[in-house]
Amino acid sequence: MFSNLPPVTKTLLILNGVVFLLQLVLGNAPFWPFMLWPLGGAEAGGMSFLPWQLVTYGFLHGGGFHLMFNMLVLLMFGAPLEYTWGQKRFLTYFLVCVVGAGLCQLVVVSWALAQGGGAFPTLGASGGVFGLLLAYGMLFPNQRVMLLIPPIPMKARTLVIVLGVIELAFGISGTRSGVAHFAHLGGMLFGWLLIQQWRGRPPFSRRSGNNVRRF
Repeated sequence: MFSNLPPVTKTLLILNGVVFLLQLVLGNAPFWPFMLWPLGGAEAGGMSFLPWQLVTYGFLHGGGFHLMFNMLVLLMFGAPLEYTWGQKRFLTYFLVCVVGAGLCQLVVVSWALAQGGGAFPTLGASGGVFGLLLAYGMLFPNQRVMLLIPPIPMKARTLVIVLGVIELAFGISGTRSGVAHFAHLGGMLFGWLLIQQWRGRPPFSRRSGNNVRRF
């Protein structure tokens, strides 16, 4: 199956796996400048926000389960999206979701700092893969998918709605502290905005005479 994956999905899987192995071998300290640090500075290592972190944080992970979940979603939902969109559009979409998730996380963390909270870095491809889930639910809404825990079959559209509601509830309530719930929602939000822009739908409008491919 791995040999039949489309090239961008395969490259993302390999890149994330290699970087995680380097994290295990070298430790996290060499990667601090590539994690997403808050705008107001941080408590560990004297790090602060730098623009490239909006991309690089999405290729670092905090543990084996974190990596496996994100790569499983990328494998299951990224490949059909890349076959549908093509390499360039798929990569553009994924990176927009990663950057959008990072921007939302910066806003939330800045607000938390203003309330006296601690400053810690964010890492992981979750914002990007939640964007992929959103796209799959929009493009293939009636496709049946199976949750792993619990093993319940449901339509892709239903899965996206359920995950969005859960992430919003966890984010507002503070449940599962240490998980960037609003970054996950940010990845879905920016993914939705990009798809709406490609389709020429609200909040964007189609210019007369433009030949934009619908999907």
